Amino acid sequence: MSGHGAPELEAVEGASRLRVAVVASCWHTEIMDGLLDGARRALAASEVDVVKELRVPGTFELPVAASRLAASGFDAIIALGVVIRGGTPHFEYVCSAATEGLTRVTVDTGVPIGFGVLTCDDEQQARDRAGLPGSSEDKGYEATVAALAAAVTLAPYVHPRRH
Repeated sequence: MSGHGAPELEAVEGASRLRVAVVASCWHTEIMDGLLDGARRALAASEVDVVKELRVPGTFELPVAASRLAASGFDAIIALGVVIRGGTPHFEYVCSAATEGLTRVTVDTGVPIGFGVLTCDDEQQARDRAGLPGSSEDKGYEATVAALAAAVTLAPYVHPRRH
């Protein structure tokens, strides 16, 4: 089970002052709705008021959107997407590009990115992780809590005069 050993998910203390962007792909609408709902619940629980939501065509476009948002002064970004394996190498290319691109953005900018990109063999695996009724995991919530916690932890080092 991929969630084995995960910490308890709680609201992030000190996150209310953060400026947060959520960038989400448009593919697999029902699954994306679950991921977005999880992100919104985590933001609300952590009392984050400054939130920008941006939709992009697909998971491949997440890194460029995250890069622009990071350059715009956001303290944390949550990237949400779904890639389901098909019969061609497309799955590997998109998953690799999204992972490497988002990693590059976060390392180059110092802005934490919550990685809420589901890379699944089939639609049922995605549903199980999307925070939908009956899902065993809520990756939208998890990715958001991770990004918020990292941003709060790093805030004194990123913007020492602001915090």
